[in-house]
Amino acid sequence: MAFHHRPDAPELPDFSMLKRLARDQLIYLLEQLPGKKDLFIEADLMSPLDRIASVSILKRGRERHREKHQSAASCTPCTGDMPASKQHEVDKLYKVENKPVLSSSEQLCFLVRPRIKNMRYIANLVNADKLAGRTRKYKVIFSPQKFYACEMVLEEEGIYGDVSCDEWAFSLLPLDVDLLSMELPEFFRDYFLEGDQRWINTVAQALHLLSTLYGPFPNCYGIGRCAKMSHELWRNLEEEEDGETKGRKPEIGHIFLLDRDVDFVTALCSQVVYEGLVDDTFRIKCGSVDFGPEVTSSDRSLKVLLNADDKVFHEIRNEHFSNVFGFLSQKARNLQAQYDRRRGMDIKQMKNFVSQELKGLKQEHRLLSLHIGACESIMKKKTKQNFQELIKTEHALLEGFSIRDSTSYIEEHIDRQVSPIESLRLMCLLSITENGLIPKDYRSLKTQYLQSYGSEHLLTFSNLRRAGLLTEQAPGDTLTAVESKVSKLVTDKAAGKITDAFSSLAKRSNFRAISKKLNLIPRVDGEYDLKVPRDMAYVFSGAYVPLSCRVIEQVLERRSWQGLEEVLRLLNCSELAFTGGTKDDKAPSESLRLILVVFLGGCTFSEISALRFLGREKGFRFIFLTTAITNSARLMEAMSEVKA
Repeated sequence: MAFHHRPDAPELPDFSMLKRLARDQLIYLLEQLPGKKDLFIEADLMSPLDRIASVSILKRGRERHREKHQSAASCTPCTGDMPASKQHEVDKLYKVENKPVLSSSEQLCFLVRPRIKNMRYIANLVNADKLAGRTRKYKVIFSPQKFYACEMVLEEEGIYGDVSCDEWAFSLLPLDVDLLSMELPEFFRDYFLEGDQRWINTVAQALHLLSTLYGPFPNCYGIGRCAKMSHELWRNLEEEEDGETKGRKPEIGHIFLLDRDVDFVTALCSQVVYEGLVDDTFRIKCGSVDFGPEVTSSDRSLKVLLNADDKVFHEIRNEHFSNVFGFLSQKARNLQAQYDRRRGMDIKQMKNFVSQELKGLKQEHRLLSLHIGACESIMKKKTKQNFQELIKTEHALLEGFSIRDSTSYIEEHIDRQVSPIESLRLMCLLSITENGLIPKDYRSLKTQYLQSYGSEHLLTFSNLRRAGLLTEQAPGDTLTAVESKVSKLVTDKAAGKITDAFSSLAKRSNFRAISKKLNLIPRVDGEYDLKVPRDMAYVFSGAYVPLSCRVIEQVLERRSWQGLEEVLRLLNCSELAFTGGTKDDKAPSESLRLILVVFLGGCTFSEISALRFLGREKGFRFIFLTTAITNSARLMEAMSEVKA
């Protein structure tokens, strides 16, 4: 089953405009510091920069630049390279890191995230120059925005008057034709653990930019506190600049905003679609993956861009892993047959073959062997960790069967010290699906975990409890009327911080009841056919339909939250679901089949595959915007106080 959209599927908007905008704005900002300068780039920004500065611009600028400065001393090449031209004259590139800086330039420019540690780094550099009696010009470019706290640090350090500050509002990176990422992995921890709302403005600005470029959104739906705040702030921005989108035809008919904490379960499950497995195994970073020697069958690693341009990957990315090998071997046979056609060719035909087909075949052959190598590597790793047993345990947790057996499996996992992150993930999955652990199990698992992996993990448990990921059931575990009132208070962050014990009451997951209500566990007679999937559950081997995707499906069917009141109550979101939009009656019917789904706090490749499947079945096309791509390991690492 290769994924192909219906011939009548709506066209996707062209997101390359976002790359051009970001690139032009950066060049403009660099030109605000005229003359030769050295540029310091934060490591986090290198990969996104790589994606928007096309190689041709980069080389052209570099070559002109090199001719001009033949005598200049060379510097360590920096992977996050970018266009350099005579106008913005970037001489050398440095990575922002804790090393002494050996720049001889009279002008220094810093391209950084708005983080306190970066401000300290810049302050140390400027103050060292002052001590040495050296005067230079300094410019700080914050991406995607600057925060007041950063300016306060510069002031504290006594250098606020010495540096000029600017913002590079680069918050939408197209990773694929239907996927935009804000590349803000810290959003999840900042908001869902610390309750820090500073990125909400960045989200609102990004949505405002999209509606400016692609027309207003006739229909808007959302669920979650963060979604609600982002929506309100975005609406305010639209009202302030009223008229910008007036008269514009909408290109995207629906927008759906969803908080990650509405559905933690999906993000905690092991992924079994190809793209999700590649992410879980090798870590896809900013749309590309580093395949090591075990995949490339050579002595070096290779960085591979994974998107719709890779024709082999495009056909298998949404497939259940069990189908991928068969597909790739069929592809290899077809490729061989195309190569074999050369045998009976005359000179003219051979000339045509070489000039028109050979290059494409060689490229396809290269990609094919890479993906076969990746599959083999995944298989080896999964066999080693007894993946089947793990999946069986996860399915039992999702379905609510053999809870004692699952708990024993987790204990064994901890005792064998398989992996601190994996053990934590399974404990969280057990907790959420069971509405919290009974006190005896909670204490026992926590004690075993700390003894096995070290007491430094103690703070991590406190974080997981605060976020509602790993909680202990209250004695008796039936909420009295008073407790319900308190829990309602607690869910309202504005009510201030009430004790941890009460805050975990507020975050009851009610997973079993929701699962029943939304039919998340499909009942099938016989085997679930993964080759011809019948529903979105195929992304978890037919065992579970992602909750986030089911909610989206239900709301789109109804065009509102009506009839879903009970689901909202169980999700603790009765006050946090909303509908809105411009309600444009003249919206082109083509646009009404395009849906932008915004995941606040991260989105997994399994959810993307499930919604692509839903779109294909219903004649929609989904576009995804996420604060970052996530998976179970990233989720746990964000909550952990022990840095790997």
